[in-house]
Amino acid sequence: MNTILTDSEQKAFAAKQKELSRQICLTDSRDFSSLQTVAGVDLAYWNLPDGSEYAVCCIVVLDMQTKQVTEKVWSDGAITVPYCPGYLAFRELPLVQEAVGKLQTEPELFVFDGNGYLHPRHMGIASHAALLLQKPAFGIAKTYYRVHDADFTEPAPESGSYTDIVIGGEVYGRALRTHDNVKPVFVSVGSGISLDTATDIALSLTDKESRIPLPTRLADLETHTARTALQNQTQQSSQETI
Repeated sequence: MNTILTDSEQKAFAAKQKELSRQICLTDSRDFSSLQTVAGVDLAYWNLPDGSEYAVCCIVVLDMQTKQVTEKVWSDGAITVPYCPGYLAFRELPLVQEAVGKLQTEPELFVFDGNGYLHPRHMGIASHAALLLQKPAFGIAKTYYRVHDADFTEPAPESGSYTDIVIGGEVYGRALRTHDNVKPVFVSVGSGISLDTATDIALSLTDKESRIPLPTRLADLETHTARTALQNQTQQSSQETI
């Protein structure tokens, strides 16, 4: 496959993002106080010996009350869209859709390891997926994605402190401290949920083990397990054909 996006591909993707961004809802689409199921989504990548790129998408569904895992699925496959900042969703959504199709339960909320509204065209993976899946979603990023060269202000060191990321007079997302004196995470709306509600849910799903909320942390751990299993499977198949 091509290793870079062509100018025409970038223009087409950007046009699609701008079109979709008009559908984003930055307010709560339901009463989230009665939320029962939430799903964390993450992907892991690797290269085969021939240089082709593969990935696995893992989804972990949690019970909101018990914080226990009720279901987990994965889908793997070749990645056909080259990496280019700002267009991550076009690489990942085919596998996300495939994995969602394997779920026996229907999550009420999706949390993505990545951004949503915190994006040059407000269409990070969480926004694009929320509209595609027609489910509320938000993103939690471990590192800051700089949009239009804007920086963020560090929140106070106490757990629960936050600062809004304001660009051109508009709130794009939020830097959130989930534990005392740890690096912040970055919360942004996908669609169908407000930033305040997303922040509250992120804090309620963060335990003492990590600064990352449980849904995406567990999905991340699952991607490592799945990737190792798939790589071993591929290696074994290769040895059998020798």
